Amino acid sequence: MEKKLIAIVPAAGIGARAQAAGSDARSPLPKQYRPLKGEPMLRWAVKALLRDPRIHQVRVAVAPQDTWAEAALSGLPRTVWRACGGPSRADTVRAAIEDAGLRPDDWVLVHDAARPGLPAGALARLLDHCLALDAGGLLAQPVADTVKRAAVVPLANLPAATDGDALTVVPHAEATVPRDGLWLAQTPQMFPAGLLLAALRQAAADSAEITDEASALERLGYQPCLVPGSARNFKVTWPEDFDLMEKWLPDAPISASTGPE
Repeated sequence: MEKKLIAIVPAAGIGARAQAAGSDARSPLPKQYRPLKGEPMLRWAVKALLRDPRIHQVRVAVAPQDTWAEAALSGLPRTVWRACGGPSRADTVRAAIEDAGLRPDDWVLVHDAARPGLPAGALARLLDHCLALDAGGLLAQPVADTVKRAAVVPLANLPAATDGDALTVVPHAEATVPRDGLWLAQTPQMFPAGLLLAALRQAAADSAEITDEASALERLGYQPCLVPGSARNFKVTWPEDFDLMEKWLPDAPISASTGPE
């Protein structure tokens, strides 16, 4: 039987950093439902995946109490949403794979709901590379900027807090980190379903902190391929990122491929 390519979009969080102090409070929505050029960010991210007809289905994993997914995803082909989200990204992805009932050798692509600018070319590169090598991998970009390691130093000239708040601190540059060999991980991240599920289950059993799917595989000794991504595929994280992403997105909403029947 043909191996399926299933995309999973974990969308059970609220995006606390995007709603940080000083952010504009135009919308109390979780960040994945905030509008970008008239459409929810989640919808843009899903449609970016649907542009490649090799992806059989996109499965969006939302929180059990979610009331926005149905409207945000209405009318999209090859798309389902499931209220199987957990307390962490790893929990949500693990539950979504289990819910999908996939064969171990089916492919899973996990993509951030907060990366709506995924270019079709970058997605195609990842699929082409992983399928040709029959190996898991992820989109990523080499680090271009100088990297500093921070040390947090209390501001001695400010009075200590007396109401239970933490002391006022400011980061200082402690050292410059060599950037040779450093890459910034993006998504999608693509792995065989059985392998990724086993890695996530092991990480949960070990109470390990997993920040992306590749890190779960790395714990077991695997070395995922790094496939060049795109600057347009940045993650909407901070309040100002919404305006920046709107400048990158096309004026007309991208259309989805009908894909496999």
